[in-house]
Amino acid sequence: MKMHKLIGSLAALGLVLTLVVTASAQESVLTAADCVKCHDNESALIMNNGASHKSEIDCQACHEGHRPKVANNIPECSNCHEGTDHYAVGGCLGCHNPHEPLNVKLDAEHKKVCLTCHAGPGKQMAANPSKHETFACNFCHADTHGVIPECTECHSPHSETMTAQNCATCHQAHQPLLLTYGPETASVLCSSCHSTAFNLLTASKAKHSQVACVTCHEDKHKTVPQCSDCHGQPHAEGIHAKFPKCGECHSIAHDLNNWPEQNKKQKK
Repeated sequence: MKMHKLIGSLAALGLVLTLVVTASAQESVLTAADCVKCHDNESALIMNNGASHKSEIDCQACHEGHRPKVANNIPECSNCHEGTDHYAVGGCLGCHNPHEPLNVKLDAEHKKVCLTCHAGPGKQMAANPSKHETFACNFCHADTHGVIPECTECHSPHSETMTAQNCATCHQAHQPLLLTYGPETASVLCSSCHSTAFNLLTASKAKHSQVACVTCHEDKHKTVPQCSDCHGQPHAEGIHAKFPKCGECHSIAHDLNNWPEQNKKQKK
């Protein structure tokens, strides 16, 4: 009887030990929720600026295991990120913190790396050379990715009335010498560089004074139309044959039909 009691006690003790060991083993398995207990700074970065590193994965998706049991639990970015020229660039951690991957810090000068993502601006600058092409991208785009400066941080406006918001009306930063503008462009902006033409035009008594600069000089800077583009051949064929240049009679388009001035020029 005593032997049976002893065997029963040992069996019960074995069961208890098994349950304790099993419970301890289960308690020793870490979950992603445990990471914040020690790594509160990294967890805060992920929560605030983690992007898809917050929404698509958790800590253990990257950090498989924990030291010292796992000798190196910091993976290579290429384990997940591949497929484009940008991901072939080495030294990811030079710009990206994995815990806030889109808060990109741009230390030193960058251009080649930037163009692996921003090929469009690179092609524009190569096709339209200017001083902007000689600068590193982060000369303008500062130390943090996504910064877009105002042109007036480097350039003085063409006139006192112009503001930084006016620059983009005619200039594109990656091809600044290729001037283009829309049909809504105000003539007063043109006057910043072309004051003589603007002053003559606004003082004129002819209908041209009511026409916006972009109506004649449309779309692209330095476009000079022919009078016949709007007026066709308004006179008899003989007159056009004798005076093939409209300005011989009508002066210039900005000072149209200024007869006294034209007569003075002829007398000289």
